[in-house]
Amino acid sequence: MAAAGSVRALGLDFGAKTVGVSASDALGVTAQGLEIIRRKSENKLRQTLARIDELARERRVEVIVLGLPRTMGGRVSERTYRTLIFGEMVRKRTDLPVVYWDERLTTVAADRTMQATEVAEQDRKTYVDEIAAMLILQGYLDCVHSSGNVPETDAEALIAEYETEHPGTVA
Repeated sequence: MAAAGSVRALGLDFGAKTVGVSASDALGVTAQGLEIIRRKSENKLRQTLARIDELARERRVEVIVLGLPRTMGGRVSERTYRTLIFGEMVRKRTDLPVVYWDERLTTVAADRTMQATEVAEQDRKTYVDEIAAMLILQGYLDCVHSSGNVPETDAEALIAEYETEHPGTVA
């Protein structure tokens, strides 16, 4: 990864039928919304992965920051598990490191941001995933710039934890 101050990154907010996408600016200081990738079914990911790979290549991204939803108590939920599996798919497709970023309350923060900026209520659902992706990526960028120490997530251990607690689970 590039030295602090020049991180080129994509931020992703993975949902059941959408993926909000954001990107860092050229200096790796701010996150900007790019788009929302929509799919017809939760398990239809081929085109989603292809689009993420395309965006990463276009922007010469060095790292992908994926929001990791955990319960408020920090536990691994089914959504966490599905996100971890998706992260592995993204890593394999793009051949880039995937950093998981705690996304608890980002959707709430995104909605509050839209309320504060007076985005019409009917339009909020349209933009919430993209704004959540911006908040996820901005948190990561701020951490890189302030300390350079990004908390690591052992995706394999969390997947194993979930599968142990939920035998027979298949993403």
